[in-house]
Parts: sequence; structure tokens; C-alpha cells
Amino acid sequence: MRLGNLERSIMEALWNHPEGMLAQDLADALPSTPAVTTVLTVLVRLSRKGLVTRERTGRAHLYHASAGRDVFVAEAMREVLDGAGDVQAAVSRFVGSVSPQVAAALRDALNSRDPD
Repeated sequence: MRLGNLERSIMEALWNHPEGMLAQDLADALPSTPAVTTVLTVLVRLSRKGLVTRERTGRAHLYHASAGRDVFVAEAMREVLDGAGDVQAAVSRFVGSVSPQVAAALRDALNSRDPD
């Protein structure tokens, strides 16, 4: 799932504040200083995408990321690979371009995976 710049900034802020944030606090924390109404609009979009949840706290809502950054990144990688015409070529090219640390992490994850 691709995110726009403001969506990405909001998600980064929420991932960095697992206790949740109010819309006003999000607006204040973002470098682009968007209006609170703009942040609320984006939060509704992110909620519809399943990335954000909210809970009422008094008259406001506290917003939380639905899942961690690692879950989001893994899902985005899966979606991109699902869209590849030649998965073998895409994976080979990807593996050939990653750092040794990422290659080791991929190797460890594949070795620890339960066979289907």
C-alpha cells in the first residue's frame, strides 16, 4: 500500500508514539505544519485503509497505528512482489541489491520459516 507524503508523516509520528496522539498534537509535530482539519481528513483515510484506529478521550480522539512499522513494510513488500510480472527476476534483482545485513536477515527468515 502506497502512502502519500502527509499519510507517511502521520504514520511515522504514530509509530513513534505507540501511546497514541491527538490530531492537534499530530498537526503540531509534523514539519509541514498542516491544519488540524487536514490531519483529521488524512486520519479518516488512514482509518479506512485499516492503518489507524481511534479511541474517544473526552471530546477528542486519540489515534493509534493499527500495526507496527514492520507489519506495514512487510505488507507493502508482499503487494509489490504480487504485482511483479516475473517474481523470480524481481526477487533476484532485489536480493542482489541489498546490504549484507539485509541478505543475512532474509536468509535467517527463510531458514526459520515452517515448510508448507
